[in-house]
Amino acid sequence: MQVHSLYVYPVKSLAGIQVSSFLLDEFGPADDRRWMIVDSEREFVTQRSNPELAMIKTRLDSGQVFVDIPGEGEFPLLPDTEECRVRVWRDWAKAVYGEDKASAALSRYCGQKFRFVYMPEETFRRVDASRVTEYRRVSFADGFPFLITNLASLEELNSRLDSAIDMRRFRPNIVVEGAGAWDEDNWTSARIGETAFTLVKPCSRCVMTTVDPDQGVKSVDLQPLRMLGTYRRTSDGVIFGMNAIHESDGTIRVGDPITLQTTATTENQ
Repeated sequence: MQVHSLYVYPVKSLAGIQVSSFLLDEFGPADDRRWMIVDSEREFVTQRSNPELAMIKTRLDSGQVFVDIPGEGEFPLLPDTEECRVRVWRDWAKAVYGEDKASAALSRYCGQKFRFVYMPEETFRRVDASRVTEYRRVSFADGFPFLITNLASLEELNSRLDSAIDMRRFRPNIVVEGAGAWDEDNWTSARIGETAFTLVKPCSRCVMTTVDPDQGVKSVDLQPLRMLGTYRRTSDGVIFGMNAIHESDGTIRVGDPITLQTTATTENQ
């Protein structure tokens, strides 16, 4: 087993970037989801409500994030000095607004008043305490620093669909190859390269999986979520992939070997 591919998402719910390696810091993958979009109520905005966000490309250059907004052009994301508190699911977190130029272009593109916000180093948003007892931090990701998915599971899902999809629908950070389909259900810990990970919960999936990352629209047949719901429904929801935390800083690279520890039983699929 080894790392097949790696992704980072500089801005929550915008297009990700496929990379050959990434550094790990306290938040998770370096530069991952430190930026986010909020509405006028300072609530987080995602492709769940605005699938057109998938069409906004992101780029990293020496740690600087750039966004390419259709019809508007490319803009650097630069933190301003105005602080705010923003909401991600049940969490309120300290952030700073981004400079106005990029936010104004985003608002024109979406036809709604939106703003970019940045999570500074001093913000401590805790990972889901019901799953992780350690006092660990996370960026603007939904709940955990990492999502690990299995290439064989995608291939098995595609065998059931009329039209195949690619892994970008599931927005993973680390994609594994060399495992059997759905083997990840039983993974409890992994060593990827030199870094240890704890796999803390299956990832429950939502309507974002129905957004075509190349078109920025939801599928009218609600696939692949509808198909997943027929055989991947558990007490954690309709699942695909595993959420994880890392046990140390380091670097993860495509091709890194993976070793696993598994549970003795398999959850009903």
